[in-house]
Amino acid sequence: MSPMLAPPRSSIPCAVAVVEPKTWRPRLRLVGLASITVTFLAASAAPTPLYATYQKAWGFSALTTTVVFGIYAVALLATLLTVGRLSDHIGRRPVLLIGIAGQVLALVVFAEAHSVSALLAARIIQGLATGTAIGAIGAAMLDVDQTRGAVANATAPGLGTASGALLSAFAVQWLPAPTRLVYVVLAGLLMAQAFVVFWLPETSPRAAGAWRSLVPQIALPAQTRRPMLAAAPVLFAGWSLGGFYASLGPSLIDHLVGSASVIGAGLGLGLLTGVAAVTTYVLRAAPAARVMLIGTAALIAGVALVLASIWVGSPPGFFLATAVAGFGFGAAFQGGIRLVAPLAHPDQRAGVLSVLFTVSYLGLGIPAVAAGLAIVRGGGLVATSYEYGLAVILLAGFAAVNLIRLASHNRPTTSTTPTHQKEFSR
Repeated sequence: MSPMLAPPRSSIPCAVAVVEPKTWRPRLRLVGLASITVTFLAASAAPTPLYATYQKAWGFSALTTTVVFGIYAVALLATLLTVGRLSDHIGRRPVLLIGIAGQVLALVVFAEAHSVSALLAARIIQGLATGTAIGAIGAAMLDVDQTRGAVANATAPGLGTASGALLSAFAVQWLPAPTRLVYVVLAGLLMAQAFVVFWLPETSPRAAGAWRSLVPQIALPAQTRRPMLAAAPVLFAGWSLGGFYASLGPSLIDHLVGSASVIGAGLGLGLLTGVAAVTTYVLRAAPAARVMLIGTAALIAGVALVLASIWVGSPPGFFLATAVAGFGFGAAFQGGIRLVAPLAHPDQRAGVLSVLFTVSYLGLGIPAVAAGLAIVRGGGLVATSYEYGLAVILLAGFAAVNLIRLASHNRPTTSTTPTHQKEFSR
């Protein structure tokens, strides 16, 4: 929020503190908000290493696994399209608290699940809760600091997904009652974070139009539309790879390794998203468009290497290729977020972030469910993996061509070129 747009000090006493990035308090708030995103995404990834346990206990198919995974994405998308802009009108804090309450409820249902129906119910609630909170958290981070907030928005999801998958895998391998313990721990952490949120200063003043904001729509401010054209295919491609690792990755790793190792099941998704999180932070100072183009190229190379490792049956090659793909995923996602999100005005931030996450979660859910359906219909796990990987490569290739074309089209010719076009052409 710029000083000219900030409300009077009397109406929001903490507004001055929010816009002074040189003090320690805004950074502490940014870390606190990012940690909530980490916990939310860790909760969404925690079931991944447990799918084999559930499958063995309840006897469901690969299609059921992808449906359980995909229904979370559908619920999240529906919520983003309706509640995604609400925090621009009623404030970040109340929306965040509602989202945390929903996530805690989902984790309780997970902990008590004894059937596929309960698992589906938990994933739906989880999707609704995450969709409610994710835009508000991201917008609040941008309110605190536009530059660091954009980097935090790109880094926290990968860090959360990696930590959730790996910690859940370790719990299954070595700790008692893993199908309960991991959810209880996450629920306790979220309740502690809710207490912190309650005392955080509000960063967005109330504005009229709250009810109208609930009408489903995908609307972008004019200044963000052209960068979004470049970012959307990259985000979809990267997150579709994440969806594959989260849903069918454990089965593929079991096939390659030759044993149902729970650690191996969590390692694939953890490595992909962990490397992605590190990449987003390491490349935080590089121009966004350049980072996105580098990421797209690395994503294509990484997926090609993954397919080659499956072909030759090399587990070490598979994990090395996964790390390369994770680098591409992280760079592409970070570049896309940084290219678009900072261009939104304070009262547009939650809406713009909701559109970015809508594109991402469409990529996360739809291809994974289609892959599960292909396997059930006789395509086979390995053959479907080849088809899925080739589709990601083609989509990323299209994104690279589109990015280069749009960058060339927007290359500045005068010093009066708008700021976002200068960044896009670097």
